[in-house]
Amino acid sequence: MIKKILIVLALALIVIQFIRPAQNLSANTTNDISTLYPMPSDVKLIVDKACADCHSNKTAYPWYATLQPVAFWLADHVNEGKSEFNYNEFASYRIAKQNHKLEEVIEQIKEGEMPLYSYTLIHRDANLTDAEKATLINWCQNIMDTLKATYPADSLILKRKPETAK
Repeated sequence: MIKKILIVLALALIVIQFIRPAQNLSANTTNDISTLYPMPSDVKLIVDKACADCHSNKTAYPWYATLQPVAFWLADHVNEGKSEFNYNEFASYRIAKQNHKLEEVIEQIKEGEMPLYSYTLIHRDANLTDAEKATLINWCQNIMDTLKATYPADSLILKRKPETAK
């Protein structure tokens, strides 16, 4: 019985190798954050090494990303990261959302939640030093300060859509 189960599992593993999720390989940077706010080279280096794989439109996939079920897990992980914050779509966010997302970036970095441990476990170079964290936080804070100086305070508050009565 165990032998049959192992054979079925092996066959299933072989079959799923032919099912490929779409990869995040767009070169579209039309709405990139840098189109609105200058990104210094030191910030770009930090973003490229620790953020861009999950928070941009272009992921640098490792060799094991072609193996299932790892490819499914990575695709889900990247899609979730992009839905939370996408550097390449930032300029398309309304002003309040831009401000809110920058607040979240600062909070996530300060609390050590980003980059994710599961990412830095494999990508050791994505571990941020205290100086790199400070550089990224300062850059985000400078953008928020620019928003605050440019727009009325009430336009920077993310308003939730009212829930409809059922």
